[in-house]
Amino acid sequence: MRARLKERECSENGSAAVEFALIGPLFILLLIGAVVYGGWLWMAQGVQHLAAEGARAAIAGITADERTILAHSAVSGSIDGTTILDPQAVAISVTTDPGSIRVIVTYDASGHPFMALARLVPSPPRSIRREAVVRTGGY
Repeated sequence: MRARLKERECSENGSAAVEFALIGPLFILLLIGAVVYGGWLWMAQGVQHLAAEGARAAIAGITADERTILAHSAVSGSIDGTTILDPQAVAISVTTDPGSIRVIVTYDASGHPFMALARLVPSPPRSIRREAVVRTGGY
């Protein structure tokens, strides 16, 4: 009888299942967080790229209206090359002053599939706003 009790006490059957039950949910949440934040950073990089392309194109304009048109067309042309951004969720703003041109691109990421997982972890901002400034004139 004692031999059977010792055999039961030393048995490790099921210990892996218990360990996974304790660690598994945390690991899965960690993976979901990595996917959500990785996707958000990918989107943020794409938005920054659009702002930079808009500013580069706007520098060629002479008037403020021409700069705005050039920036909008450059952003619209560049967004087709990105696979992660939805063109319908992009807003572009161009401001000029005598010393610089500022292109602001705002992206509403709330409808993106990466953000659907964000309910499970602390989520990044739903709106991504990036800007690029180009100086005009002398240094």
